[in-house]
Amino acid sequence: MRIAIGQLTTGPDPDKNLRLVEEWTRRAADAGARVVVFPEASMACFGTPLAPLAQPLDGPWADGVREIARATGTVVVAGMFTPADEGRVANTLLATGPGVEESYDKIHLYDAFGFRESETVAPGSRPAVIDVDGVRLGLATCYDVRFPELFRAHADAGAVGTLLAASWGAGPGKLDQWELLVRARALDATVWVAAVGQADPGTPPGPAPTGIGHSLLVGPDGTVRASLGADPELLVTDLDVEEVGVVREKTSVLANRRPELWR
Repeated sequence: MRIAIGQLTTGPDPDKNLRLVEEWTRRAADAGARVVVFPEASMACFGTPLAPLAQPLDGPWADGVREIARATGTVVVAGMFTPADEGRVANTLLATGPGVEESYDKIHLYDAFGFRESETVAPGSRPAVIDVDGVRLGLATCYDVRFPELFRAHADAGAVGTLLAASWGAGPGKLDQWELLVRARALDATVWVAAVGQADPGTPPGPAPTGIGHSLLVGPDGTVRASLGADPELLVTDLDVEEVGVVREKTSVLANRRPELWR
């Protein structure tokens, strides 16, 4: 399966960001991509008041993504914000395209490193997978990468890969953590992980996680197969679905689990 990782930088204007998604999706489709994955907060960057911008899944921004997917014949995965309780929003991944319509609300909220996402964002409550041409792929968002249970849940649901959308926070050691965690989650669940982050916006880092770039594709054996730097860039690469079965025969971490011991 050919997928595209769209490491872009979004701003506070959802309409401008939607035009970016359209431009990059068309480039990916021209390169033969079947799935195009964009970062968390593709609708509007962090550091922006989110509640006034939030739209429902049947609102104009989501419908715009659907039209882009329909016009290009691709499945597009992009981060947006939807209304939630108590004046908060949900940090939502929309996955849409021919034969696919799903959404995932980020389960694990980024209350870490001096940032409290839970003050403005309500947590999700269920994992989500999509089926693209018979290939199952899980959905995850940013801070989720620190929680291996979600990626194993994707594998248990039949997924051979996880699409991880992020807007990673800058700071000492954060790039090393990003790369280590993405590789570890691929090994934990023996799945491909396509991890796409917001590109580095080039401004001094603040408390909001606005991105550091360095998106990467990791194989089910934990090795990095492709990666980007800090700047905006489109990566089109192939994911070998059959390799998952080969790796699982050799590294039986899913089969060898003893979950009954930890309940």
